[in-house]
Formats: sequence, C-alpha cells, structure tokens
Amino acid sequence: MKQTAIERQRAYYAETASKYDEMHLQDPEHEYAIAQLTGLLNHYRFDSLLDVGAGTGRVMRRAQGIKSSIKVRGVEPVQALREIGHAKGIGVDDLTDGDATKLPFADNSWDVVCAFGILHHIPNPNVAIAEMCRVAKHAVFFSDLNNYGCGSFPQRLLAQTLHKLGLWKTFQWVKNGGKMDKYSEGDGVHFSYSLFDSLDVIKQKFPQTFLSNTKGQAKSIYRGCSHMSVFAVKGMEELNALNPHAG
Repeated sequence: MKQTAIERQRAYYAETASKYDEMHLQDPEHEYAIAQLTGLLNHYRFDSLLDVGAGTGRVMRRAQGIKSSIKVRGVEPVQALREIGHAKGIGVDDLTDGDATKLPFADNSWDVVCAFGILHHIPNPNVAIAEMCRVAKHAVFFSDLNNYGCGSFPQRLLAQTLHKLGLWKTFQWVKNGGKMDKYSEGDGVHFSYSLFDSLDVIKQKFPQTFLSNTKGQAKSIYRGCSHMSVFAVKGMEELNALNPHAG
C-alpha cells in the first residue's frame, strides 16, 4: 500500500533520527523564535506549555531551563525521536506519542501551545492549527515558513501574484508533477506553506496576533522574509492581566 505524505515524513525522521539534532537544531530562525517564546514564558504568568511535534525535546528543555516551575509536555509521533529525548533526560510521561491533528487533551488545558517547524510537513496545517488553538487557554506560538517571502525578487513576486489570484496551490500542483508535496534530503517530505495562510484560523480564538520576522531583511515580512513567528492571544487586556510586572 502506498504511504501517505505523513507516513513518509515520519519514516524519514525515524531513518534520520540519529542525525536529527545535528540536522535541525542549528537553524537560526528557530533559535531566535525559541528565544522569543522563552522570554514570553518568563515574563508572563504562563504555568504550562504544550510543544506539538516536539522532536527530541529542544523547546521543552529550553522552557524548563528558563522557568523551572512551568509544567511542560511534548507530543511527538516518531518513537525514535522520543527515545533520544528520553535519553537526554526528558521523562517518558512528559514526551509522548501524539498527532497534531488529534491532540488527546481537553479544551483550554494548556496555558500556551507551541509548534516549531512542523506545519509545513502537514498536508492540512490549518486542521492542526485549529486543534492546537482548541487546547490552548491563553496563547499559541508558531515558528514556520513564509513561502511568499522565499527566494529571489522575481520568485517572490510570482508567488505573491499567484497567491493574490488564488492560483498558488494550482501552480504548486503542476510544478510538483500532479502532487502537492515535495522532498529534499535536508527536510524530507514538505509542502509549500506560509503562516500567513493560517492567520484567519488562529484569530478565531486568539485575535490579537504578533508577527515577527525570524529570517530576512525586507521591511515587509510577507514580501521578503522566508521564516516568521506568530504569537497570538485573546487580547491585550487578558495579556496584561497575566503580567506580574504591570501596574
């Protein structure tokens, strides 16, 4: 039976698990985004964090390192990656099996839910986004691609024009030979994706969004930055109520 894109990507991570940290943990865009997240966790009264697609537990370890009192849990579907995380000191009950599109948690059960670099590996990322927003009580944080800001100026202009005309997905399907996914040795199975395409889904529960450029030099994140982060909350009033330094 032919494997789905998700199955092929999980197989890729299982096969490259021994090199996962070397291959993926040096990305400066995610390092910058982790610094943003840990700063937010340390500044506000966030007492629990769920990391979806936790890999070997990098974000989990950083979060606990900056705020020892925080409850941290990670879900990761690839057993080989979880085992590396356990070997690094993360408890078996803290880094568990899980699917981003079907999280085994109640509504509003985690103060903050985050995901780093996993959404462009999911065929329907907005399903996962909606599920993460469901289990998040106060905020969500995402770090991922912005395909409309990738490449040279002509490439970006083409992508932005096709996006505006509603033809971007059709173009990708034709470009990839009648399929939406593509493959690279460094990233496995992935899809053309932008966090801009998920903002409407995020805003259904967390309408106050803070967008940040994590890789690029353009004035506009949309037009010239290949990676970005999104921190979203219900509103500034609620966020301020979580600030122990306010007033």
